Amino acid sequence: MSRELARFYRALAADTDERVLAAPDQVRRRADRRARNRAALGVLAAAVLVGGTAAGSGIVLTSGPDASPGPPPAASPTGGPSAPPTTGAPSPSPSASRSTPPSRTPDRPPATTGSPAASTPTRIPDRAFFTLPPANDTGSGEEFGSGPVLPALCGVAPGESDVVARRARTMAFKLAGTPAGYVPDGSYRHSITIYRAGRADDALRQLRRAVQNCPTQPDPYSERTTHLKLLTGGGYGDESVLFEIRTLQQDVNGYPTGGDEVRLIRAIRVGDVVTVLWEQGWEGTSTDREQFDADSRRATDAVRRWLD
Repeated sequence: MSRELARFYRALAADTDERVLAAPDQVRRRADRRARNRAALGVLAAAVLVGGTAAGSGIVLTSGPDASPGPPPAASPTGGPSAPPTTGAPSPSPSASRSTPPSRTPDRPPATTGSPAASTPTRIPDRAFFTLPPANDTGSGEEFGSGPVLPALCGVAPGESDVVARRARTMAFKLAGTPAGYVPDGSYRHSITIYRAGRADDALRQLRRAVQNCPTQPDPYSERTTHLKLLTGGGYGDESVLFEIRTLQQDVNGYPTGGDEVRLIRAIRVGDVVTVLWEQGWEGTSTDREQFDADSRRATDAVRRWLD
């Protein structure tokens, strides 16, 4: 053995003798600690693996067709507009674009032939009412106001659901040749009603039916019975309805005179407008048919001039 090798063995022996071997119980505690550390590391690794699997499943589920949309994409760093979202419609192929030119919507609808429908007015001016001739004017003027424009007709109000606008007035008149200072010969309840487009003729049909279905009714101003009857007498406006209200005539004391008191009502349609002339008499007088027909013509002409 060489001198160097002998010196190496001596140094190794000296170093080994200085180290003290651990007792057996210390060796067991160290082994148990290493085993517990390995078990804890195994549990931690399993937890990490389960968490990663759950996160991956969540990502897969939220990307399905029923998933709620995610938050909008953030704006571009430069502040410019983001790209518009794409739609699910497929883009046409270049060949299809060349073969079928895209249709164009016209800037305005094509012109229609024929005259346009006349618009229905919504207001009734004073000029829509006729003026009495000087020979029939009592000088008492006229009074506009609300109130009935037709008799009760057994509680039926023809065409009321289609009324757009209405005005009515009351005025007295005298017959030509009546001396000045005498009482009037009669009075009118004169009304003009605008109906919804195409409904004025319905109102006149309802009026005819109401008169036919109400041959008698109590007089609301006395104990007498009134009798209603449709009459002939057309030729006014586009169409017209004429009827009478007949009651027993009484004197100023309320006693019958043996005759009848007759009042006339005429409804005249011009387009969607109906003018009604209701002669209400004066102190028991009956309607003068000649005067009533002349004023019906004046009422029709005034409405036509207004609508034209």
